[in-house]
Amino acid sequence: MNVMRTGILLAGLMALFLAVGYAIGRETGMLIALVLSLGMNAFAYWNSDRMVLAMHGARQIDRAAAPDFYDMIARLSHNAGLPMPKIYIMENPQPNAFATGRNPQNAAVAATTGLLSSLSYDEIEGVIAHELTHVKNRDTLIMTLTATIAGAISMLGNFAFFFGGRDRNSPLGHAGANGDQPHP
Repeated sequence: MNVMRTGILLAGLMALFLAVGYAIGRETGMLIALVLSLGMNAFAYWNSDRMVLAMHGARQIDRAAAPDFYDMIARLSHNAGLPMPKIYIMENPQPNAFATGRNPQNAAVAATTGLLSSLSYDEIEGVIAHELTHVKNRDTLIMTLTATIAGAISMLGNFAFFFGGRDRNSPLGHAGANGDQPHP
């Protein structure tokens, strides 16, 4: 089911890019939008997890850095039938955690220092188990692609604002050749 949702999101992103490309530049704009959307979809699929982790300043850890936390994730992953995800810690006093990655084989689980210091072992275990369910159900790919689509929509808005044509007769148009303001 999530694979189908992911395909629908990617197709929706491509359709949006094509429509805006056509509206801005007709056939040439649509061709440019097609190339951009294919590139963005490929980039998002392969790199969105790394972008999210870098954006949060997450650093990857091994067992030596946090043995209890590492062993907890190893046990929970094994119990869920998942491969061991990469583990990250973010220096942030806010209690938070998230999972990312395009599939269980490329998953990562990140937690803040605030979460690790303010919750009990059992509470942390519950939070991490919840995050691992996102990995198991492949929600992580959909979440990261959704964030990428939101960024793409923002980029399209900026592109349309800066490069879109304006009707000289519209209230937002430019002054005419003789300097007169356009009429409403």
